[in-house]
Amino acid sequence: MDNQSETRDFLATRRAKITPEQAGLPVYGGNRRVPGLRRGEVAMLAGVSVEYYTRLERGNLSGVSEGVLEALAQALQLDEAERAHLFDLARAASTTRKPQRRRPAVQPVRASVQLMLDAITNAPAFVRNGRLDVLAANQLGRAMYSEMYGGPARPANFARFLFLDDRSRGFYPDWERAANDTVAILRTEAGRDPYDRGLTDLVGELSTRSEEFRTRWAAHNVRLHHTGRKHFRHPVVGDLHLMYESLDLSADAGLSLLVYTAEPGSPTGDALRLLASWAATHESESQPAQPSAATQSGPAPLQQ
Repeated sequence: MDNQSETRDFLATRRAKITPEQAGLPVYGGNRRVPGLRRGEVAMLAGVSVEYYTRLERGNLSGVSEGVLEALAQALQLDEAERAHLFDLARAASTTRKPQRRRPAVQPVRASVQLMLDAITNAPAFVRNGRLDVLAANQLGRAMYSEMYGGPARPANFARFLFLDDRSRGFYPDWERAANDTVAILRTEAGRDPYDRGLTDLVGELSTRSEEFRTRWAAHNVRLHHTGRKHFRHPVVGDLHLMYESLDLSADAGLSLLVYTAEPGSPTGDALRLLASWAATHESESQPAQPSAATQSGPAPLQQ
């Protein structure tokens, strides 16, 4: 992904969102040709020259000081996610040597991480990377996303399921919000790691195949995904109103552990117990039958 165009479009779209009234600036009659602030107004609010801000909005963040970035964040009234994204873009622009685009390798999940997931028996849990590949899950996590796992692609990917599988519109009752959040998470990751070839390929695929994705990607919205609530409609157990926590795996760069929990004694808690029972039955039925010792050919194994 081109850092200059990313920076240009991000700053321009943030500037368009702020009206002079929101920025505390006087408006003197006449029709304004821009929907938000003018470049000169942003420059004044940030305490830099118009020429300098114009250079920044053209995509040249190389060598910009933290003080100027903070001033820009305040002038454009950036939230926490937008501010972090601006600093990520500046960090990428200041890289002295452009790294080669990395091959889209699937990072393995350590055995101890899978054991940790399997030890979580009362809550859906999974590990994902920045481009929303699901790299590992516990039994309840696989059951919760059973329709996504029903697709042929591996690793399963939240964005592909949401934009390319019609079943996602039934799974996410508020599909529009889920779509907005998913694209914003991917856009955040693009600023953090602009040379991730796997992410670039994913964005290209979704942009080609989904107008819904393409429109949202052009908005340059970003989002942090640490904690919150989500609503799902599972095809087996119905509505699930879940809280979630996302924790970075410090020993595995770029990987996050997400755990969904329900309020104690809530209908969702009952639904999760039903889903766990369904998952245990469903997975056991899907396992190939093991031949008994009596039906195996050849001599019985020696007892140690």
